[in-house]
Amino acid sequence: MSNITEKIQEELKQAREVCETSGIGSKECAVAWDAVEELEAESSHQNESKPKNSLEVYCDDNPEAAECRLYDD
Repeated sequence: MSNITEKIQEELKQAREVCETSGIGSKECAVAWDAVEELEAESSHQNESKPKNSLEVYCDDNPEAAECRLYDD
């Protein structure tokens, strides 16, 4: 997770530099901020993973248990 956070910080710094040199209304500035937004969205999606319920945890520990068997139709 810290890897994506570091990448976001790098992109933020780069976006600020690009906008400072090419102007706030420039195409390059917009592209740089789009990259930041994409990384932030990915970070948000990674945080949304739902925690395992008690049965899933049990089946991870006991895959042979009757409750954890999967049958083909």
